Amino acid sequence: MLKNLASSLLLTERDAEYDDNAPQLKGRIVTTMAKAKEVRPLIERCITIARNTLEDQRNADALAPDEERNSEGWKQWRASDRWKEWNQAIAPVLSARRRTIQLLGNKEAVSILFDDIAPRFEDRPGGYTRIMRLAKPRLGDAGIQVILELVGERDRVKSPSVQPPQFENETSAASDRATEDEEIIDEAQGEEASAAPDEVGDGDAQENEASADKE
Repeated sequence: MLKNLASSLLLTERDAEYDDNAPQLKGRIVTTMAKAKEVRPLIERCITIARNTLEDQRNADALAPDEERNSEGWKQWRASDRWKEWNQAIAPVLSARRRTIQLLGNKEAVSILFDDIAPRFEDRPGGYTRIMRLAKPRLGDAGIQVILELVGERDRVKSPSVQPPQFENETSAASDRATEDEEIIDEAQGEEASAAPDEVGDGDAQENEASADKE
């Protein structure tokens, strides 16, 4: 069951233009939470095996001939020492393909894995898949449904928030209002300070007049 589930995820990346059972979205399948958690390590392991053979595949491609198979030039290359070097370079790739065929049980899925998916994750050291829970349970047994998909296609992009232009105007207006309020408060305090001595002087004059009347 896990082999078929892992192969199904990889086969969604195939060219299914004329296929009657074409996948709705590439690199995504819908399954239950328990199955997704069990099959995820298998998929990650297969992608890692394929990813580690990319350098060996490039070395083998550099030693491979440009002539067609069974042609005269290909037969000369087959009898030369260059073929031995190519054979040694391609050996790790063949071993990895046999290993993934043993793990997945599907040759077409293995071809897609080595040719399309592994180069995509060459610079990513792990974390090739993600699980997203769906809100709607499965009909029949109400099982928790999730989306199991390969990362890199529909990733969320974090973009910095842009300050709206009206925010600057509001800030300047608020600062202007604060400055005006401070000026009003300073003027009021100055008026109170200038009026205080006059009130004290008027009180002294009234006291002097009252003492003169008593005399």
